[in-house]
Amino acid sequence: MSLISKRIANELAVKESQVLSTIELLDDGSTVPFIARYRKEVTGGLDDSQLRQLEERLGYLRELDERRAVILKSIDEQGKLTDQLKQSIAAAETKTSLEDLYLPYKKKRRTKAQIAREAGLEALANGLLADASQSPEQLAAGFINKDKGVEDIAAALDGARQILMEQFAEDAGLLGELREYLWQGGIVVSSVVKGKEKEGEKFADYFEFSEAIEKIPSHRALALFRGRNEGVLSLNLKVANEDELDKHPCEISIAHHFGIADQSRPADKWLLDTVRWAWKIKIFSHLDIELKMRLKEIAEVEAIKVFADNMRDLLLAAPAGAKATMGLDPGIRTGVKVAVVDETGKLLDHATVYPHQPRNEWDQSIAVLAALCQKHQVALISIGNGTASRETDKLTQDMMKQYPQLKLQKLVVSEAGASVYSASELASREFPQLDVSIRGAVSIARRLQDPLAELVKIEPKAIGVGQYQHDVSQLQLSKKLDAVVEDCVNAVGVDINRASIPLLSQVAGLSQTLAENIVSYRDDNGAFNNRNDLLKVPRMGPKSFEQSAGFLRVVGGDNPLDNSSVHPESYALVEKLMHYSERDIRSLIGDEKYIKSLQPANFIDERFGLPTVMDVFSELEKPGRDPRPEFKTAAFKDGVEEIKDLKQDMVLEGVITNVTNFGAFVDIGVHQDGLVHISMLANKFVKDPREVVKAGDVVKVKVLEFDTQRKRIALTMRLNDDSRDQQSVAANKKPAVKKPAKQKVVSGGANSAMADALLGALKK
Repeated sequence: MSLISKRIANELAVKESQVLSTIELLDDGSTVPFIARYRKEVTGGLDDSQLRQLEERLGYLRELDERRAVILKSIDEQGKLTDQLKQSIAAAETKTSLEDLYLPYKKKRRTKAQIAREAGLEALANGLLADASQSPEQLAAGFINKDKGVEDIAAALDGARQILMEQFAEDAGLLGELREYLWQGGIVVSSVVKGKEKEGEKFADYFEFSEAIEKIPSHRALALFRGRNEGVLSLNLKVANEDELDKHPCEISIAHHFGIADQSRPADKWLLDTVRWAWKIKIFSHLDIELKMRLKEIAEVEAIKVFADNMRDLLLAAPAGAKATMGLDPGIRTGVKVAVVDETGKLLDHATVYPHQPRNEWDQSIAVLAALCQKHQVALISIGNGTASRETDKLTQDMMKQYPQLKLQKLVVSEAGASVYSASELASREFPQLDVSIRGAVSIARRLQDPLAELVKIEPKAIGVGQYQHDVSQLQLSKKLDAVVEDCVNAVGVDINRASIPLLSQVAGLSQTLAENIVSYRDDNGAFNNRNDLLKVPRMGPKSFEQSAGFLRVVGGDNPLDNSSVHPESYALVEKLMHYSERDIRSLIGDEKYIKSLQPANFIDERFGLPTVMDVFSELEKPGRDPRPEFKTAAFKDGVEEIKDLKQDMVLEGVITNVTNFGAFVDIGVHQDGLVHISMLANKFVKDPREVVKAGDVVKVKVLEFDTQRKRIALTMRLNDDSRDQQSVAANKKPAVKKPAKQKVVSGGANSAMADALLGALKK
């Protein structure tokens, strides 16, 4: 454990004692949100991001140690475990380096090299490698043995070559050197498979393309692999000017590693030919697959991170609040589905109106919507951003003009995942008699009221705020997104008397079963009056209560502290403060001026350290604070409903729907998101788009250019720049990649970057 803890401490740049304490908490069943919020004294203040990294690395290094033990045992049982090999295996820091060391000892099917060894040809191979002054043919003549299948000199030399090729291909040190050389100097070259030009037109940017493997960004790598998987692209790994070289640089490295050189000795040519065959047949094919897999894994990690970041922003988007809301799920021929929910999200009424073709019941639809708004005192209208969203937005706008006394506020929201929720078992249980399409309207209404509470009901992958989410490891994606959902839910806190089962199941320490038991208890016994009532819930043990209580809120209960993030284990600290101030809890809560006047150090004791005291004081100043931003809406421009309505230099308001490494996508109300390339996000260098924008932000953009036929829109947030200058600057950018013969390197310019990035929209 000490080696693991030291390594993690070095990687995270923290003290080993912090790591050891955290590992102990994790092994004891504590969750990351609980540790981050309520065990700061123990961990030395590690935040949730550091704790997630620690948890991930701990799992990897423990798996590495388990594999190390298996390998040591296997080699030892073969009687081949030397002290030097044991030390090398013990020092291996990655799974790749560990497997390199194990490769010569791994049990495998009988190879040509093994057959040659059984025929007694290992001495011939070693003899020629050790002394190239010997004639291969003369030395091989002494190894002919027809009984063992060595019919002649050629067969003997072929067997010796197979032995050396396997030896070269299983040298751990050599493999490591070649792997890193190719990673740092290799170039991925893609070309279109003959006859696939028309079928694979969406991959046209990669028909003649090359880029340094180490530099390929995530979205481009995943696009290349998708093109290959669909049979459109062929991907090759090369080095600069490879086709013009007499020998591949890796062949030279292999020869040098084993002391092979052309010194005009009898065996030199035979040995160099052996090196060439070892490289082409064994080593390169192995490294080619491995390095492409490495590129894909790195791209997946980055893509998953992008997805997770966008998911976090979406979940923590500003809630409109507890107001009666009308949800509209737009449709043309099938009509607009309408659902009205009260301030708690309970369904009050529903209908279907047909304002669009072919029925064109515009005025009748307005009358129905207005009547529902009047009847249920609707304050907000939430419109799904799918087909006919702008037309439906105009419908509500006309209604608001005709009925200003209703004082309505409308907003177009993302309906991603609404159909998944509608058809889910959860929706079926909640609305067994309701049509699937109406359930979607309910979800659209609720996600405006509280995005977090509604979106946790949908499998994160179905929300679609990532790049190439279907092309990455689904296990790793789910694991990462589950962690994001858990962190977001616990950062906000959950009203135990209103929360759904999916929301409760994301609270630290609560399983799906416990969440179901809480709701069942609530249904049978009424609202919880305090946090201690949780202990009456079946299967709610002390550990689950400890982990979850601080994140659960009881609004209007017996104890005001139950509606705060102060953990019950810290109530004694508040009582100490009450005794000190000679005031009751209700007068203390919210008295920011008084609490700021206190010295936290005066309240430290053996139970409560300074971090806990400061957190409690901060919560008492503003109890139940919501970390989410204030609710704001974007106003789409009237008359701009389709791409054909756009004009160059037009300034529009929109909502950020997706942030990637190459820029941000913006919904400007024309059914197709536009792209703000990273170079157009600000009047300064931007390394990470999320430094400037995040999903859900309301922004102003200027139209750079648009392609109606291909449905591509380029936008800029640099509103004061001339759009033609921006296009010119972006188009002249060139990546620092050497262009191999007859290959095209994709430019980093606005046009090609937009095409490249929007090709990433294949995710949708």
